Amino acid sequence: MSLPEHQLELLSPARTADIGIEAINHGADAVYIGGPSFGARSSADNEVADIARLVRHAHRFNSRIFVTLNTILRDDELAPARQLAWQLYDAGVDALIIQDMGLLEIDLPPIQLHASTQTDIRTPEKARFLQDAGLSQIVLARELTLEQIQAIRAQIDPARCALEFFVHGALCVAYSGQCYISHAHTGRSANRGDCSQACRLPYQVQDSQGRFVAHDKHVLSMKDNNQSANLAALVDAGVRSFKIEGRYKDLAYVKNITAHYRTLLDELLTQRPELARASSGQTTFSFTPDPDQNFNREFTDYFVQGRKEDIGAFDTPKNPGRHLGYVTQVGPDWVELSTSVPGTVLHNGDGLCYYDLHKELVGMAINRAEPASALAVDRWRVYPKDPMAGFKDLRKGTELNRNRDMDWVRTLEKKSSDRRIGLWAQLSETPTGFSLLLTDEDGNVGCADVLQPHQSATDATKAEASLREQLGRFGATVFAVHDIALQLSQPWFVPASVLNALRRDAVADLEASRARNFARLPRATPVEPPALYPEDTLSFLGNVFNHKAHDFYVRHGVKVIAAAYEAHEEEGEVSLMITKHCVRFSMSLCPKQAKGVTGVQGTIKAEPLMLINGKEKLTLRFDCKPCEMHVVGKIKRQVLNQANEIPLTFYKARPHKAH
Repeated sequence: MSLPEHQLELLSPARTADIGIEAINHGADAVYIGGPSFGARSSADNEVADIARLVRHAHRFNSRIFVTLNTILRDDELAPARQLAWQLYDAGVDALIIQDMGLLEIDLPPIQLHASTQTDIRTPEKARFLQDAGLSQIVLARELTLEQIQAIRAQIDPARCALEFFVHGALCVAYSGQCYISHAHTGRSANRGDCSQACRLPYQVQDSQGRFVAHDKHVLSMKDNNQSANLAALVDAGVRSFKIEGRYKDLAYVKNITAHYRTLLDELLTQRPELARASSGQTTFSFTPDPDQNFNREFTDYFVQGRKEDIGAFDTPKNPGRHLGYVTQVGPDWVELSTSVPGTVLHNGDGLCYYDLHKELVGMAINRAEPASALAVDRWRVYPKDPMAGFKDLRKGTELNRNRDMDWVRTLEKKSSDRRIGLWAQLSETPTGFSLLLTDEDGNVGCADVLQPHQSATDATKAEASLREQLGRFGATVFAVHDIALQLSQPWFVPASVLNALRRDAVADLEASRARNFARLPRATPVEPPALYPEDTLSFLGNVFNHKAHDFYVRHGVKVIAAAYEAHEEEGEVSLMITKHCVRFSMSLCPKQAKGVTGVQGTIKAEPLMLINGKEKLTLRFDCKPCEMHVVGKIKRQVLNQANEIPLTFYKARPHKAH
């Protein structure tokens, strides 16, 4: 069984267990986190003991913890990966996120498996296959439109497999993160959690005649994903798990973005009573969530609503911030500025930035900020931490943005949320004392009894109020009382110490009941006979890096299987990246754009372009029928010369025997 179709899951990232705990506190229904190894973020690892601590906290709210075990694995790594999977299962982890199909051929624990984004799910056929192979939740490619998501939803069984979709965060320009530029140029494999992020570099763009089309532009760098306006449409298309990118991100990002989407999803759930959240409790915040306050490259909804021109962060991969105002005067060690929004306050430690005359983003950290004068309204004098000589092209009239607001930072450094599970309390008298029954919003029950003489109160009204006040003190727990029913023949006088102890015992019993009733997610059973893979040939794009993965695809009908790019069998030029983003389209050089334009039609062809960064050169080739761009290159000799720990031999032609 997958995520029930009527439930919506907010899935947040966590670099550490402590960040994961705050994600839960800020409303996440599930958190994904890396284990001590084999997660596709090499510097976001966590020990199993820390993950177990996160699991215990999450399960109090019926939230889930998913661990990323989503690198491709060498043969010698299968046994350690199996051992880790069992350790994570014993720690209470709810699911593993995987891309290497070799894991399905070894003795894994009965833990639910989810398909990583790097399994590259773009078609109904691929989605259906992964469902039939035993994956209970699948992360769709970020490039899909609503119509394509709907088509996938129509081909799967929602009782067996849930659709997950990235709704926020950094965008990998390659389809589903399948990029090999990093490995080809440096030996650092993105498939193994060590991407060098060639997509964020500046490039010269040259046409077939050697003319420069663009100079020092970050043409492979995308704006950040933001699907805030599309949540209802994504629900209608079949998405049930809404994933926030960011296992490298800091605590403030996770708090803010989780709170943002929690707020939006709760509003949607109010409008759609047939739907429900996937975990327990309601969350309140001490701040107003604002995605613009965190690092971002500006926002796009990418391809969800169809192809758009303005999806790239071509000028800079840095955070341009939000508009603040304009420079009015430049002094020897200060800058005066006028803010555009009345009442704007600047703080010591704020970060400002501006574009120089070459459209390069220049950052300015404020050491001290003060009003320009007692009479000045919305005019500030700021003293940068760095010498003024370093601020190129800073002059009167320069537009300034703020990309770090220290007041906001300090707000999120403190406790900023409160998550509570609703309950109903009933106090009853017994022949020898009193009984307290607690029933939570999930139907769990906790109770406690106390021996206490029935003592009449001198003031019945005051006694009843005292009973309700003492019994309603759930502030130190994860619960919030909706109602207190008094099943008493009269409002007895009961000492506060007795009531407090009764409440604590009942809460402890309720917590124990919730823990007993918490159900682990079941592992899906693959269909028999094994489902056929949609194709009978796998190129290096299949990321087959061990013989168990090879066996898996053979068992599912694949006849020809090439080894992963990391096996170094592809020494010539290949497509190191395939992307829905098109440089020609973004620069208005697309033949389809010219169609019907008088004087232009027929003059523009989808000829290759060249990307140049220093000594690095890549070729852009354009496949106009599916509207895709291929970034073509070859592996460097020094990378080929690096010793492979475990050499692999797969075949580009039909093998004589299965391996």
